[in-house]
Amino acid sequence: MRTLRDLFAVRTRELPSPVAPGSPAVEAAGLSVRLGQRQVLDSVDLTAHAGEVVALVGPNGAGKSTLLAALAADLAPASGEVRIDGRPAAAWSAPELALRRSVLPQAAVLSFPFPVEDVVRMGRAPWAGTEREDEDDAAVAAAMAATEVTRFAARPFSALSGGEKARVALARVLAQRAPLMLLDEPTAALDLRHQELVLRICRERAVAGDAVVVVLHDLGLAAAYADRVAVLHDGRIAELGPPKAVFSGELLGEVYRQPVEVFPHPRTGTPLIVPVRQN
Repeated sequence: MRTLRDLFAVRTRELPSPVAPGSPAVEAAGLSVRLGQRQVLDSVDLTAHAGEVVALVGPNGAGKSTLLAALAADLAPASGEVRIDGRPAAAWSAPELALRRSVLPQAAVLSFPFPVEDVVRMGRAPWAGTEREDEDDAAVAAAMAATEVTRFAARPFSALSGGEKARVALARVLAQRAPLMLLDEPTAALDLRHQELVLRICRERAVAGDAVVVVLHDLGLAAAYADRVAVLHDGRIAELGPPKAVFSGELLGEVYRQPVEVFPHPRTGTPLIVPVRQN
């Protein structure tokens, strides 16, 4: 029986070329998505460039996860286009897409009790049969070290806590070494230390030349680590730009329907967002 690696190996793939800093890694133009009878995204334009972190923020139901899935070419648009590595996403085969973008879904679910190291190694499947297959061991070890999961490499994935599973899933994405990372709420199950760890990893990957698009609910993390934020509201991008320019009490109060105060951190100047609470 063929393994997952065999399926990737038997197909001819066009390997990705190095992406020049600042060039578009993924582009959405006029992107609209319908799920059933509901219009979830409406005429969205967004580009993520090599070397930057773009955070997607907004209230529940604003369309953040749908936009991420469309950028990954996992969800077909009703209209508009997504381009990955300069080509329409639909023009790439599934194995070729896997060389160019890695995806972290909200929930990591496996039906079998694979050891943690094997789960991380699954991220290397797209490179089977290529000259970069020799990087597998180093990529897996580096990804596990970065996400601090090396010490339970032999444990079954099913035996981990929610936060540990989230870090292992991120390690799989890192091991894939695609130049575009698409992460859906990677900090949702994590404690304070590991939330910061995950966003530092995003920042490091951007400095190394990758493009990172990440869905976040924590506006403080988005303000601290993202180069640009896209504030989604009712399926559209309400504002897009650097956090200092975009995050205002007026905008966030309207989008989240919750009064907030925005003021600069006294040392870094990073925007701090605090809900206005009744005494």
